[in-house]
Amino acid sequence: MRFVKMHGAGNDYIYVDCFDQPVPLNPPHLAVTLSDRHRGIGADGLILVRPSERADARMQMFNADGSEAEMCGNGVRCVAKYVFEQGIARKDALRIETGRGVLDLELSVSEGQVESVRVNMGRPILEGRFIPTTLPGDPPVRVPLEVAGRTLSVTCLSVGNPHCVVYVDELTDDWVHGIGPQIERHGAFPKRVNVEFVRVISPRQVEMRVWERGSGETQACGSGACAVVVAGVLSGVGEREIVCRQPGGQLQLQWADSGDIFMTGPAIEVFRGEWPDDRPL
Repeated sequence: MRFVKMHGAGNDYIYVDCFDQPVPLNPPHLAVTLSDRHRGIGADGLILVRPSERADARMQMFNADGSEAEMCGNGVRCVAKYVFEQGIARKDALRIETGRGVLDLELSVSEGQVESVRVNMGRPILEGRFIPTTLPGDPPVRVPLEVAGRTLSVTCLSVGNPHCVVYVDELTDDWVHGIGPQIERHGAFPKRVNVEFVRVISPRQVEMRVWERGSGETQACGSGACAVVVAGVLSGVGEREIVCRQPGGQLQLQWADSGDIFMTGPAIEVFRGEWPDDRPL
């Protein structure tokens, strides 16, 4: 099985081209095996680049624990890079099908190479039952959440996958690794949740660390950054255009007056290889 490893701001996935080779057997199990950073290739998950009847390509993604996710903002930028550079659709404006629906992407290309991608991530989902969460509010904005003997103030929304934003004074391991997993699996989130811990630098700039549903801490989260720009406006601490700094790099976000969220960031190929078909999973 041929694969490509790519990352967007350090959020790395293994990409498999299903245009010219079969869809792998048992993708959830394969995702667990490939993502292992000691016994596999090492990644935050597996993304299949598949044909689509509705768009230029379809992205199907699996987290490092094998669970299937709706979409990934950093991942879809890399899918667009792959689709363009492999000649599947040689256009600087692409449409990629995801679990969120079909997304529109604008590619910045230099000498035949995609350097960055701007994605229209669509409108945020603000109704609690569709996020989904049992917390009060449409959406819940700075509502209390009891976790590990603490009362946290959280803001929740969905950008095709569920997010819980927590504003903190310091981005510590205690927050990310201690509290993050407990929020992910809290009873208030029936489909689990991605957790963003955010330090506000100014109304137009934030720092963020993320505990991703099914993958743990990752170097960046594109959909999480989109959730943060919306949460900032709803919470009264941020503007509609921000820079979100994460351990793996930074993303530019805009929550436009139209209601759509636009995200711009890098898409980088790391290496290519082959995984033996006869290697036990």
